Amino acid sequence: MSEKKDVRILAYESSCDETSTAVIKNGTDIESLVVATQIKSHQRFGGVVPEVASRHHIEVISQITKEALNEANATWDDIDAIAVTYGPGLVGALLIGVSAAKAASMATGIPLIGVDHIMGHIMAAQLKDKIEYPALALQVSGGHTEIVLMKDPIHFEIIGDTRDDAAGEAYDKIGRVLGVNYPAGKTIDSWAHQGKDTFNFPRAMMEDDDYDFSFSGLKSAFINTCHHADQIHEELNKYDLAASFQAAVIDVLAHKTVRALKQYQPKTFIMGGGVAANHGLRDRMSAEIEKLPKNIQPKVILPDIKLCGDNAAMIGAAAYNLYNAGKFADLTLNADPSLELPYADNMLN
Repeated sequence: MSEKKDVRILAYESSCDETSTAVIKNGTDIESLVVATQIKSHQRFGGVVPEVASRHHIEVISQITKEALNEANATWDDIDAIAVTYGPGLVGALLIGVSAAKAASMATGIPLIGVDHIMGHIMAAQLKDKIEYPALALQVSGGHTEIVLMKDPIHFEIIGDTRDDAAGEAYDKIGRVLGVNYPAGKTIDSWAHQGKDTFNFPRAMMEDDDYDFSFSGLKSAFINTCHHADQIHEELNKYDLAASFQAAVIDVLAHKTVRALKQYQPKTFIMGGGVAANHGLRDRMSAEIEKLPKNIQPKVILPDIKLCGDNAAMIGAAAYNLYNAGKFADLTLNADPSLELPYADNMLN
């Protein structure tokens, strides 16, 4: 019997403020990963400016394509597929990656694969360890907060979603009030470990029967607390504020996710997205899963911190599963800024 051929995928990610390319072998091995970050360009604005992001993507995408191939000691002849994030994200930013990937596919004849950005975040776990299915993912980032049920490597469905602000978005908004540069999550997490939960901020929808989230009320309560203190010239402890905010976010995320784990009893639990790098959340979810009865305790895969943010390696991992399923795109592939994973049937009623 002949040995199975290695599959190498060149992947592109440009959905927001990181331009990234990677070469991934067999969906698990990172042969190269290049990330050109734009954080410093956006910090003075307190968030991502779409037009600025698109310009930066244009400036670097050709260069980092060469870098990814060189770092992997690969040529175009070694590449079996070209993958690209086509949504969700900023439409102008997405278009740069999609255009580059389509141009490369047209010039080389290498097959094209379009990848959902959220599927990519979740599949960062595949680069860490083998995922056993069915699996359940807590996807937490600046734009999305979702609980996702994964029947197999390509069939995902949302069983819980945020109804307003995503958790990462709330971190950035309260960070602005505290004078923390964008992105605020890492600093707030650090401060939270130095403070105590003394403000008792609201835990919205915690006891609701569904798996949905809401963080706008928490954000408003936080901002109102700070504004009131300013008006009466009271100085609040920033570490306690951070600890109180983070405790409220994590309590809700952990409570709803654990309830989903008890109901669906997956073989693997995964965290994905930028907020999956939060040490408080990682520690809490690991501790909560340890408390579950042994017979329903899933395998836990927390992606490496460097793979929680936007990167092309996760896109290459997800693309490998689509490659094996024969899910290819053609040159009509376009950016879809509002792309969503399907919702479970019970979420549509």
